[in-house]
Amino acid sequence: MKTEEPDFTDPRALRQQAEKLLQQKMEKAMQEEKNEADAQKLLHELQVHQIELEMQNEELLKAYETAEAALKKFTIVFDQAPMGFITLESDGTIAELNFAAAEMLGDRRFSLMGSNFKLYIEDESKTAFSDFFKKTYATHQKQSCNILLGNDTESNHQIYIEGIVIENDDRCMLSLVDVTSFTE
Repeated sequence: MKTEEPDFTDPRALRQQAEKLLQQKMEKAMQEEKNEADAQKLLHELQVHQIELEMQNEELLKAYETAEAALKKFTIVFDQAPMGFITLESDGTIAELNFAAAEMLGDRRFSLMGSNFKLYIEDESKTAFSDFFKKTYATHQKQSCNILLGNDTESNHQIYIEGIVIENDDRCMLSLVDVTSFTE
């Protein structure tokens, strides 16, 4: 295949060839400008998105700090409350308790976790507690009862308990008040 050489002696052919080359250069320049504009637009979008992410990160950090402060405050209130708080699993196993509850049960807090709360109830109160516990789960309403707690080292304590089912019916939160001094 033989390519034809343009005839530069013919002014009309020369003009057509020059216009064709100019058109190609303009199209190439326009494509480069378009690519440059697209790149600039993309860079702008990325920079805006980066700033948005930085702003979201700042908000998340503020929310995290607020949540941490609230957790710290809740933990102090829960742990140092003058009344006992115990969270029981549906089988009576102690999931959580505060220091006041541990003191009522006569042992260290972490030693009590995982043990069954019924072990610390005096025999004459076990039926009352079982009825209270079943009714709490059956009604999903706050219930109350009076029981005797005892341990090997101390005499019995008269305890007023209120309980309510929490966490998708998996756990029961109990508040315990030692009313021994009120009943004597």
